[in-house]
Amino acid sequence: MTGRIGVVGVGWWATMNHIPAIVECPESDVVALCDLNDHRLEVAGDAFGIAARHRDFRKMLAEENLDGVIVSTPHTDHVEPAIAALGAGCHAMVEKPLATTGADAWRIASAAREANRQVMVPTGMNFNVFTARAAEWVRSGRIGAVRHATCQMGSALEDLFAGRPMLETEGHMFRPPASTWADPFKAGGYGWGQMPHCIAWLTHVADMKFESVFCMDGKSKAGVDYYNAACARAVGGATVSLSGSATTPKNRGMHMDIRIYGAEGMILFENEKPRLSMSRLDGREEVVDLWPGEAEYDGALPAKVFARLCAGETLTNPSDAECGAKVVELIEAMYRSATTGRLIKIGG
Repeated sequence: MTGRIGVVGVGWWATMNHIPAIVECPESDVVALCDLNDHRLEVAGDAFGIAARHRDFRKMLAEENLDGVIVSTPHTDHVEPAIAALGAGCHAMVEKPLATTGADAWRIASAAREANRQVMVPTGMNFNVFTARAAEWVRSGRIGAVRHATCQMGSALEDLFAGRPMLETEGHMFRPPASTWADPFKAGGYGWGQMPHCIAWLTHVADMKFESVFCMDGKSKAGVDYYNAACARAVGGATVSLSGSATTPKNRGMHMDIRIYGAEGMILFENEKPRLSMSRLDGREEVVDLWPGEAEYDGALPAKVFARLCAGETLTNPSDAECGAKVVELIEAMYRSATTGRLIKIGG
């Protein structure tokens, strides 16, 4: 079976990453595009040889007999096309963040359960083989009950969150717009734009859901957050320290450093100098050998997994709608806390 995939939102990341990744996969094809902008439809359709071009995602769903839909619209516009795709019997890969309110994210999760279809959020680190190993350590009780975690991430995106053109996208088919990334009224900022990557990894590996958070942030000249410093409590009592920075130098790139402390040991993961290890209080250790570059961010990986899903393969989804919803409700609460100066209860 060859999966048939449609793309809603034909902008920078869809044309830079998602569509090229699917094109390389023998399991599925991108057969239809949908966007409100005729120019983007024409340019992307011609570049990738995709004839079916729509301005209305409902019309695309009705006419194209799709197995899967990639939702790559701006952050605030994920909910309707995602739920419509699920209702039409399609799997959905929905760009991070899954939504910009916890209520909307759980609506998508509910729609996925009702339709018996998968939602995949392309937080790429979750899809690496070594991530499955770390999750198994937690689920098998190797470090005991999780009591504390630290979760730090930095990205070389000072220009993007200041509302300037992202340097490394010069010459791309399209460039990421300030209206998505640097508008405080449209879910701009580092929290929404990048922290889903590290929080999704922690949420999946530690099997964690959050119940409260306090956050402070630092702003860019565009008025969105460059920096986030938060402390949270998870259901079950574990404490969590969260840190994000948009101003890593360009020559360093994205880095993540996550440590999970349990009653019987700890897990350490970092991707800049790639290492993943589990150390127990009784002195036993396990180290996963990572080759140089193995833990660098691979944006194509989730799309390739999605291609296999849409072709009918049964597989593990380490960044599903439930994980995505847990991430969204935490980040939503972080923003509320930074605005009000108060501890925010999740869902409260």
